[in-house]
Amino acid sequence: MCGRYTLHTSPERLAERFDVAVPDSLEPRYNCSPGQELPVITGDEPDHLQYFTWGLTPSWADEKQGLINARAETVREKRSFADAYESRRCLVPADGFYEWTDLGDGKEPYRVAFDDDRPFAMAGLWERWEPPTQQLGLDSFGGGNVDGEPEPLETFTVITTEPNNLISELHHRMAVVLAPDEEELWLNGEPDDVTDLLDPYPADEFEYFRVSQRVNTPANDDPELIEPVTAGASGSDDPVQG
Repeated sequence: MCGRYTLHTSPERLAERFDVAVPDSLEPRYNCSPGQELPVITGDEPDHLQYFTWGLTPSWADEKQGLINARAETVREKRSFADAYESRRCLVPADGFYEWTDLGDGKEPYRVAFDDDRPFAMAGLWERWEPPTQQLGLDSFGGGNVDGEPEPLETFTVITTEPNNLISELHHRMAVVLAPDEEELWLNGEPDDVTDLLDPYPADEFEYFRVSQRVNTPANDDPELIEPVTAGASGSDDPVQG
């Protein structure tokens, strides 16, 4: 699965990589977590970053659902994702993601990234959900029934697939990472034409290394989280490469 990721790339580098307008105020993120507003790129507005909440709620839902991942193998069949797959695909910029696994020292977090730490896009879906209108009682306004009009909520999910040979050492799923020349097709291609994009990214450019358990807490969000830590009994903090 993909339940945490990083995006500490500078605004200038992100703008160049994705050909989008990036505000200078963009803060580096070392622990992007579900429920947070995070940058995405959509086919509707491909020239700039938009901020959506991680955890998709389908447009037809009666209440918030917060679906953080969608399986590539069933994404077109699941009612929660089918509509978005047809017409609301997005790019989720990142420069690494975390997986938790037990490699002999108990369950520990590991960061997965390209060996040059370059940014990339994960394949995502997005939705706009309008919460049900609430009837506000007499006590709220001193008389009469007034309909509350809550703001629409824009949300996204990250698609996962089978892992490549390297990530399989950590987890049985991985985020779908798109090659740069696949991103335009993912945003704007016909549904039948993008299915083949949902495959594991080759392992040879990835690496992983153990990081601090501080990443377990979403409130922790600082550069220390992406620093390698000594891997217990193995006595090594060297990255494992594909």
